[in-house]
Amino acid sequence: MNRWLLPVVTVLLLAACAGDGGKTRPGQDGPSSRSIKASDVKDAVPRPEPRARYGNRSPYEVLGKKYTVMTSSNGYRQRGIASWYGSKFHGRRTSSGELFDMHLATAAHRSLPLPTYAEVTNLDNGRKVVVKINDRGPFHEQRLIDLSYAAAVKLDMVSRGTAWVDVRAISFDAPMPTRPAVKIADGTFLQVGAFGNRDTAEHLAGQMMAAKLQPVSVQQGGGLFKVWIGPYEHESDIDLAISRLIELGFERPHRVRR
Repeated sequence: MNRWLLPVVTVLLLAACAGDGGKTRPGQDGPSSRSIKASDVKDAVPRPEPRARYGNRSPYEVLGKKYTVMTSSNGYRQRGIASWYGSKFHGRRTSSGELFDMHLATAAHRSLPLPTYAEVTNLDNGRKVVVKINDRGPFHEQRLIDLSYAAAVKLDMVSRGTAWVDVRAISFDAPMPTRPAVKIADGTFLQVGAFGNRDTAEHLAGQMMAAKLQPVSVQQGGGLFKVWIGPYEHESDIDLAISRLIELGFERPHRVRR
């Protein structure tokens, strides 16, 4: 469950997750208030990332037990029980420092480095989801991984609460082919939205800033308020920004030139 950064007393109270078949009682965890289907849940987009500043201290201790963080996720594959967590932790900080969004495909694991991308397969029905592991837990002896509500929806395990899964880390430890830094035209931006209302555009611009997709600006033209991020100098920067937007659930942006 969440989060070895929390006080131990809090962890003791919250470690149960949604393992009661998804049914909730006052003060307990539960599903989203908005209806989402498996087809609405987008896989996390794997990409090489540096280790998170927080959440990788090793060893660490929770409930009197010590855990060791793996030096690498390379070759990791294991089967076990998955549980899920949702509304009670929505908007709170994960162990890696990122905000937990129950509508994104993320997960918690006791020992994999943060972040790690992994493919999780529900062995009962064959459904798969790619998650970004950015949190610590579950601190329950019989459970292997704690999935976000969205990931659980995609695996069709919400009502049951748990599932027997296969977890396979997607590793970037081996040398990866790189392409040259291709220079693009000066003044190339990504347009992430266009609205008739300035307040709506400003709200989206704020979301871009919160996601560290900067610089961001609101341009006015043709009766619309357009949200741009950039400018970018290289194709690789464009690709990274697009991947991040898709991972966060936004539509694929298109390029614009100033």
